[in-house]
Amino acid sequence: MRARPEIPMTQTFETLRLMEPILRALREQRYEVPTPIQAEAIPPLIEGRDLLGIAQTGTGKTAAFALPILDFLARDPQPPRPGQPTVLVLTPTRELAAQIGESFRRYGRYLDIGHTVIFGGVGQGPQTKALRRGVDVVVATPGRLLDLTEQGHIDLRAVEVFVLDEADRMLDMGFIHAVRQLIAELPRDRQTLLFSATMPRDIAQLARSILRDPVRVEVTPPATTVERIIQSVLMVDKKDKRALLGEVLRDPAIERALVFTRTKHGADRVVKYLRQLDEKAAAIHGNKAQGARERALDGFRKGRHRVLVATDIAARGIDVPDITHVINFDLPNIPESYVHRIGRTARAGRAGTAISFCDESEHAHLRAIEKEIRRKVPVVEDHGFRPKLQAVDKPTKPRPASRRRKRPGRKARRGRTTAWSA
Repeated sequence: MRARPEIPMTQTFETLRLMEPILRALREQRYEVPTPIQAEAIPPLIEGRDLLGIAQTGTGKTAAFALPILDFLARDPQPPRPGQPTVLVLTPTRELAAQIGESFRRYGRYLDIGHTVIFGGVGQGPQTKALRRGVDVVVATPGRLLDLTEQGHIDLRAVEVFVLDEADRMLDMGFIHAVRQLIAELPRDRQTLLFSATMPRDIAQLARSILRDPVRVEVTPPATTVERIIQSVLMVDKKDKRALLGEVLRDPAIERALVFTRTKHGADRVVKYLRQLDEKAAAIHGNKAQGARERALDGFRKGRHRVLVATDIAARGIDVPDITHVINFDLPNIPESYVHRIGRTARAGRAGTAISFCDESEHAHLRAIEKEIRRKVPVVEDHGFRPKLQAVDKPTKPRPASRRRKRPGRKARRGRTTAWSA
């Protein structure tokens, strides 16, 4: 293992004692003061400690691990070995992998440190070619990396720093088995960083099994939403959701909106409807080829599309700092996903707005979300597609006690209403 300097805790990038080429890159990006997670995480990481980071998306955690990793590699430069990276960053989605790779490129632009990004959905030829040349850092999604490991294109036994990013999302997407297989290929003598927005039981168990005496950095309580986000919910009949979306998007305050649907086909149908309204919109989801996903995201980032419609697979891979609104066209059935979705706005210190549509079948999802975030989401009554009240059962007159039938194990029902709760 390479030697590491002793670095005191600090609150400025200049006094972190990062190497000058890294500071120069940060100045060009106009980064002057570290975010809370950066200020708390970078010093122990430079010292070589394991770390458990609990932070919402948009808190600056990519730089929190990328900067000390670049500093570590630059202080003791060694020629990269073919197929044997020194650093492995594992992340759940293609978009997030590409975003992290871009961060390593920006922050390390004045360093001679090579990196490559590995994910599925594209040919593996360029990826295996980069591995044969030798790179210091590999940023990868679990499925493709496991394939390349089994094919013998990459050997993980030389990894000195391992980052498991968005661990709870790995669990949601069913990647934990693949993650465990890859961890088994890593050497025991390594530095390990685990980041997660929430800490469900399975992730807590995984953390205990792979981290050694970790520093715990928690910049916000688990499963709480960013305070700057203004949240609201609009009750609507399912059949009226697209018309309601068109009405909402007439608001000129919505400069750039990310719309979430539950299904891929639903995303495509929403985009088709919006284009009929002459709205500039594009979709991004798992059925799209990687090139199409990149073009849609690039068009959204550069303002060619005002609206990007996505499924949850993209919830953590979209890093566009000026998204003004997140709209949940469909409520997620996993409460934690709501936190990840709305975290796409209010980034980099900005404010943001999250609007959710809720039809009658989604009431349970809304209650689960409110329980998860420990607050009520305000209901907006003033819109043109409020749902029609359901038929209300007339209360029945209770029978005399002598004639009332009793049902074992159940309370007698005196009358029940099924009115829409708005």
